[in-house]
Amino acid sequence: MNRFFIAFVGCSLASIAAYGQQDTTNNLNEVMVKENRLKIPFSAQNRNIWIIDQQQIKNLPSRSITDLLGFVSGVDIRQRGPGGVQADISLDGGTFDQTLILVNGVKFSDPQTGHHMMNLPFSVDDIDHIEVLRGSASRIYGLNALTGAINIVTKTATRSGGSAHVFAGSSFRKDDQNGDLYTNYGIRASGSVVLDGSTHLVSAGQEAGNGYRHNTAFNNQKVYYQGTFKIKSDLLDVSAGYIHNNFGANGYYSAPGDLEAEETVKTTTASVGYQTQITSFWTLKPRLTYRNNVDDYLYIKQTPDKFHNHHVTQVLGAELNNVFTTGIGDFGLGLEARKELINSTNLGKRNRTNAGIYGEYKFDRVKNLLVNIGNYLNYNSDYGWQAFPGVDVGYNFTGNWKVFVNAGTGQRLPTFTDLYYKGPTNIGNAELKAERSAYLESGLKYNGTRLNLNASVFERRINNFIDWVKAEVTDPWQPKNFSRLSTRGYTLSADYAVPVQGQLFTSIRSGLSLTHLDPRMKTTLADVLISRYSVESLRNQYTLTVSASLWDKLDFSVTSRYAERINYKDYVILDARVGYRFNKSTLYWDGSNLLNEKFNQAGAVPMPGVWTTLGYKIQF
Repeated sequence: MNRFFIAFVGCSLASIAAYGQQDTTNNLNEVMVKENRLKIPFSAQNRNIWIIDQQQIKNLPSRSITDLLGFVSGVDIRQRGPGGVQADISLDGGTFDQTLILVNGVKFSDPQTGHHMMNLPFSVDDIDHIEVLRGSASRIYGLNALTGAINIVTKTATRSGGSAHVFAGSSFRKDDQNGDLYTNYGIRASGSVVLDGSTHLVSAGQEAGNGYRHNTAFNNQKVYYQGTFKIKSDLLDVSAGYIHNNFGANGYYSAPGDLEAEETVKTTTASVGYQTQITSFWTLKPRLTYRNNVDDYLYIKQTPDKFHNHHVTQVLGAELNNVFTTGIGDFGLGLEARKELINSTNLGKRNRTNAGIYGEYKFDRVKNLLVNIGNYLNYNSDYGWQAFPGVDVGYNFTGNWKVFVNAGTGQRLPTFTDLYYKGPTNIGNAELKAERSAYLESGLKYNGTRLNLNASVFERRINNFIDWVKAEVTDPWQPKNFSRLSTRGYTLSADYAVPVQGQLFTSIRSGLSLTHLDPRMKTTLADVLISRYSVESLRNQYTLTVSASLWDKLDFSVTSRYAERINYKDYVILDARVGYRFNKSTLYWDGSNLLNEKFNQAGAVPMPGVWTTLGYKIQF
């Protein structure tokens, strides 16, 4: 806790020293949260939502999407390698399979395993903003949004041009075996074309490095396309992407036996959406999606025939979303169908079908009152019919203040790995039931021009909670519905654009967020003594960020993150960025883990110590 206090004071002093000089505008309230049917601006939301906006993306010391998400309190990042090589994402004490990842509203869930949900075909440079929705989101997005959803919204081309980004970094430590310095590098480029009837954005990137300890080298390439086409008054959206991600997997899943493990993950995605105005009050938005994921895992790369797992997963989806605007409020109706297939040397050939019906209603015809109510009715070929209702209510008072309450339910389906895995240290369980949740939250918000506040308390109960467990240390891990998990917690977040005047400071912004969680587990299986994921859950987490611009040229930011987990030591991470803006380019320096903290985020994988990066961005 002393380390957190030192980092907190350091960031606070930077904020105080920067306070006081020229006007800035915080446009956070202008962000339209991109739900698939009823869209509501951030300032009007009745939910606990955190937005990582474009200004923060530029200023925060991060080179990957997972790095960005790590600055949001309540978001638990469990990386097994730096730079987003492989990371699990969870919200408010849940497991990584309980949080749904979306890109522009398209589900990126992986039925093989949640370990690959962040294998995305684009980089931080391609993102417009990120929406983190906490609490059950099944009413809005369907299955596997049990603890919340993270929607990554990519940029839309607004002008013809291009950009390039190069960077290189090092820990300035050497490999004990060969004496090589641990380093990495990245090259990214993007180009956009804006025509009268269409816009096009293409990006590509290469990142590689020799790691930061034995067998952690990585090499990935990615390419992404996004286009919009105007067809009379209608709009066609097309996107496609591919990422090839190869990395040493020392200690990732089965430490210490996997010292020489290697994994290659190749993901292809595609989406086609159409928007048409059927009548003055009826908007129709159909969409087709496809995701193919190839996961090739070598337990010992020098002997590839030993415990070699090869999985090919395909997900085909179709959606039909409708919005009806009436005199008594707005209605959102939707249908979805999804086919999940896997062909695996370990899991076998499996498939399952999912179909859902959404119904939502937004009522805002009474001054200062906003009510959203809805239900998601789902059929799964393995688990039958289920219904997931939800409601949120907000009332504005005294100008920009709002009191809100929301309640919802959710479900998480076991992955194919949970159900069917066969290995020496991990064994699946085909008898698993789906997890079910109930969630209740209430809170207070303030949304102003410069200041945004959110304070809330919540309680979540998960029945049939799934964790990988065992009775003895020598036993293999196996997933079981071994408990009922109840979590109480509170969250506080604040974002403030400091009013400044004069020539020195041209913008100053600070943010603070904290989360306290009190998980309580009631075990339903007496023979389970050791749990894998529940003992790593967050208990307390704080984040503090301060960023400023001097002379409208020099930018700097300082961030501090504190985490305390159940049955694990607490730790503080201090990061910083300094950048100088030229006419159309920026030269920057990043420093991560400046306190050289020794900590693990996932299992037996230690994270790197101090790491510095030098980069250069240019637009043309």
